[in-house]
Amino acid sequence: MHELTIASSLIELASDHASRNGRGRVTGMHVRLGVMCGIARSLYFCFGPATRGTRCEGAKLHIEEVPLTIFCEHCAEARSPLSLSNLRCPDCGRPSRKVLSGREMELTHIELEDEPPQPAAQARQTLQ
Repeated sequence: MHELTIASSLIELASDHASRNGRGRVTGMHVRLGVMCGIARSLYFCFGPATRGTRCEGAKLHIEEVPLTIFCEHCAEARSPLSLSNLRCPDCGRPSRKVLSGREMELTHIELEDEPPQPAAQARQTLQ
């Protein structure tokens, strides 16, 4: 499953970032996904199970879907085609070879817990 690999990579990136910054947990991740990726629903589905046992367990996944935009050379304008499978200018009907947006896959923001977790021994001493 391709989406599980992507979820695992996101989790690894966010966990490494939390570790480098001395934070305990990742509470959220913001991702920009182009509509042509076609994985938003599947990524949501596998994200929760993939976070189990990691610094990201319980983190919220926020996905911003980026619409498809092409550049029409004939009109010399950016346009939004009528469908993902037909990369033609909606105004003049000519095909476009240049996709401006809609293929993105980018981790844009990581939300971290304010305080790092206490080691188990230190937490027991605090409670006593």
